[in-house]
Amino acid sequence: MDMEMTERQLIQEILNTVDVIYKFVNTDDDKKEYEIVINRQDGDHRPLEEVNKEIKHYFTDANFSYDEKLNDGDDDIHVDVKR
Repeated sequence: MDMEMTERQLIQEILNTVDVIYKFVNTDDDKKEYEIVINRQDGDHRPLEEVNKEIKHYFTDANFSYDEKLNDGDDDIHVDVKR
């Protein structure tokens, strides 16, 4: 049985590890490009910069590019990741 994760599963695992709410806005599985909006959960008092730094660390460790905008309208973080 092949246990290799898809890019999307890896992204979901990273975001679940950091314990944030996220939504894929635009994805291109063929190009391995993903646009995601990320928000802290209610009651999460971690500074946004700290949350972003942790997320960015996981993505760069997994060899993704990570291009983020903080406080993007109603969203905490709007990010484009690409492998």
